[in-house]
Amino acid sequence: MGNPKIDLTAREIEVLKLLSRGLNSKEIAEKLFISPNTVEYHRKQLLRKTVSNNSAELIGNAFRRGLLSIADD
Repeated sequence: MGNPKIDLTAREIEVLKLLSRGLNSKEIAEKLFISPNTVEYHRKQLLRKTVSNNSAELIGNAFRRGLLSIADD
């Protein structure tokens, strides 16, 4: 059966990688030159697309689905 493919935007992948490094929304916003509200929007989209309830579950699901790897660190 497996996991269905998840289509993430390039920006969502950037936000996901920075979240996995422990950055908060404000820090991610500064790093990507976007507003914290935009980061929050991407976070919500990531949670929805990966069917996750919180950031910890999001990161775990992303690793299990191959969206993140140790090499991304």
